[in-house]
Amino acid sequence: MKAHGHFLTALTATALLGGAASLAHAAEQVVTSPGGQTEIRISDESGQANFSLKFKGQTLVATSPLGLILDKGGLLSRGLKIASASTRQVDETYDLVVGKTRTVRDRYAETTVEFLEASGLQRRLKIVARAYDDGVAFRYVLPDQPNLAGVAVRGEETRFALSGDERCWALNLGRFGTSHEGEYDPIPAKSFRAQALYELPVVCQTAKAAFALAEADLKNWAGLYLTGREDGGLGLQTKLSPRLDDPAKAVTTRIGTDTVSSWRVVMMGDTPGDLVSSNLMTSLNPPTTLTDTRWIKPGKAAWDWWNGSKVAGAEGMNDATIKGFIDFAAANKLEYMLIDDGWYVGSGQAPQVIPGTDVVRAIPGIRIQDLIAYGRERGVGIMLWVHWKALDAQMDEALAAYEKWGVKGIKVDFMDRDDQQIVDYYHRLLDKAGQHRLMVDLHGAYRPTGLVRTYPHYVTQEGVLGAEYNKWSRRVTATHNVTLPFTRMLLGPMDYTPGGFRNVRPADFKDQFLLPTVQTTRGQALAMYVVYDSPLTMVSDSPITYAASPAGLDFITAAPTSWDETRVLSGEIGQSIVIARRKGDDWWVGAMTNETGRTVKVPLSFLGNGGFKAEIREDGAEPTALKTRSQAVTGKSALSLTLAPSGGGVVRLTPAK
Repeated sequence: MKAHGHFLTALTATALLGGAASLAHAAEQVVTSPGGQTEIRISDESGQANFSLKFKGQTLVATSPLGLILDKGGLLSRGLKIASASTRQVDETYDLVVGKTRTVRDRYAETTVEFLEASGLQRRLKIVARAYDDGVAFRYVLPDQPNLAGVAVRGEETRFALSGDERCWALNLGRFGTSHEGEYDPIPAKSFRAQALYELPVVCQTAKAAFALAEADLKNWAGLYLTGREDGGLGLQTKLSPRLDDPAKAVTTRIGTDTVSSWRVVMMGDTPGDLVSSNLMTSLNPPTTLTDTRWIKPGKAAWDWWNGSKVAGAEGMNDATIKGFIDFAAANKLEYMLIDDGWYVGSGQAPQVIPGTDVVRAIPGIRIQDLIAYGRERGVGIMLWVHWKALDAQMDEALAAYEKWGVKGIKVDFMDRDDQQIVDYYHRLLDKAGQHRLMVDLHGAYRPTGLVRTYPHYVTQEGVLGAEYNKWSRRVTATHNVTLPFTRMLLGPMDYTPGGFRNVRPADFKDQFLLPTVQTTRGQALAMYVVYDSPLTMVSDSPITYAASPAGLDFITAAPTSWDETRVLSGEIGQSIVIARRKGDDWWVGAMTNETGRTVKVPLSFLGNGGFKAEIREDGAEPTALKTRSQAVTGKSALSLTLAPSGGGVVRLTPAK
């Protein structure tokens, strides 16, 4: 995954400023994106570090404070003056090993502004700001300096001043230390509450623009949250996840090195669909250091846990059941089978880890290495579930053993935090998993921060209220499903675990833990495999269910999970979405709606020249039914898809022979 020399420019200008005249000249630094779409303005007006943001000339964030809150010396935000600034322009491309786009253009203008306290300790603080045409980002750099030795960061002064007229969507987690799962509910910007704790992203719309507040390249820092302003003003302010060993601190620093925050990101576009297509999150992360990524294989997996570990003639955690899932995967050309909780000694007690747990020793009835060999003979790779604490206690031993056995990847679960310590765990685990050629799926995980560029073997993660909630609640509604692409999915892959084929109408839905039903149609089930971003995707129902009601399974098994290009054709948050993705010469279209049925238009101008065959599947009369048709189309054509309430539809477009 190397950067390409797509006319890279790195023009750097540095101004070292001194004297009142120079400081007055430097009181404001403006960074405008290469295409002129976005602008971030950094200033020291009245001795306060500030910023403001514009998109196409419209102010999205009015003048707002910047700065850090330290445990020694208090605020590093006021009494500051700009002392120097350096700028550069970058234009290059890079490839993603897995993801929604193959090749990304990384084009931005960047300014690094150094602030200096005018009196007192004369501490220094840097702000690095970037302007892309689809958003802006800034981060803090706390330089290593004698007068800050041993200091810790307690929080930030960062705020986002909004007008109050925006329509927004936010997930109020209410507290730190959760699995980051819930609904992104609509909320007027004027109604943000200081008592709430909003998960990222917070997505807002104005009459002319859409934007999302997010976080990228989280390393050696604490997870970021937003709340309503405590001073009663309009907009949002930041909070950092506290450390477990000292909740009064969020980030401890290291003597001899600068302390660098994650990026505070504002994705921008004309519509919410523009945000879905953006690659800003990965562009704000460093490239991978892996020299060989050929072993990283995106794909789909049969999975035992969601459906209750049931196959014909067997159930539960034993060799016969697992072989049944492997046979199902092989018959349907699925790349993987994921063996979930219960396979190793001490497992099955989640979320607890009991004494005597051993993540490299299987329970009686599971011959793990024989199962791996059984899968290999049938072209099915095996992935293994493991509790993060149990893995942490045996990490080097376990990862080496899994590699030796031939395991393809691991699903690590129940972190349920995003403090500095667990962030460090993510990076330590991903570094070592890469060394052992193991793909990683993180569950009970915080939302993505674009790390798939740095760790391309980090193929998916949870941090989403997904299909598992059908087992014990009515929360997975069609409205929720069509809100996710415009909210949680903006940040990166989500292991929603689609594939439920026991489709019923919402009025007929009853949650059940074994062989659960879903209150959306078969058409929506298929559409999730195009709309939802996840290079590793579960095929979650039981082989028994698929055998009894196979309509559409062939579409799921054929659909790619990693793409060359993504385009959002239409949609509104919580209402509907139509998305097109390309793999090679083929295009795949997925459409989903909320509880309101609708007919959606699919213009095919993205096809370019030449003829194509369109294979179309739409909702039928019953939730499990599909109507199938095909027709010849060109880039001048437009298709019409009829979606039932809580429904969906899909199209596969292949070049005419």
